[in-house]
Amino acid sequence: MAALRHALDPTLAALALVLLAPLLVLVALLVRLDSRGPVLFRQTRTGKDGRAFQIYKFRTMRVLDDGAVVHQATRGDARVTRVGALLRRTSIDELPQLLNVLQGDMALVGPRPHALAHDLYYGAEIPTYRQRFAVKPGITGWAQINGSRGPTPTLADMQRRAALDLWYIENQSLRLDIQILVRTVLAEITRRTNAF
Repeated sequence: MAALRHALDPTLAALALVLLAPLLVLVALLVRLDSRGPVLFRQTRTGKDGRAFQIYKFRTMRVLDDGAVVHQATRGDARVTRVGALLRRTSIDELPQLLNVLQGDMALVGPRPHALAHDLYYGAEIPTYRQRFAVKPGITGWAQINGSRGPTPTLADMQRRAALDLWYIENQSLRLDIQILVRTVLAEITRRTNAF
């Protein structure tokens, strides 16, 4: 499984980048025209075995957090740009993470990587939280297709997400990954997500 995934993830990411290139260029242009600042948002996240990496997203906010102090976006957040609101609703802001998959820092499917401040806090509050680092973080995951996507305003929200992530780690397979990818795409098409 691991060897197949090691080859399959970057291959699919490269194919997706080629197929989505016109969309990615258009989005980059819209982000640039909509507000000042870089096209891409970069932030340090924790990857497999606790190794730090820089995650990429299309920038959707006027004020960039560095991950040390986190202010999660909320519905109607004034920091979110006009284009950014659309990108967040459709999850298009996450597409640059295909580059993270190509670089080997992320997988297509796995536990979502959180900001460092969240890792510190939840690592101290949830005994099993750091077990999530046993695999590469993913662009989407079992938790996300099971209703645990978006902000985690309470400790119970993150406990549920961590439990779903651990279930995935214990049960991961190529078949499960395909199921998660298909359900993710269907959710985005029908816009059944909690993102804003």
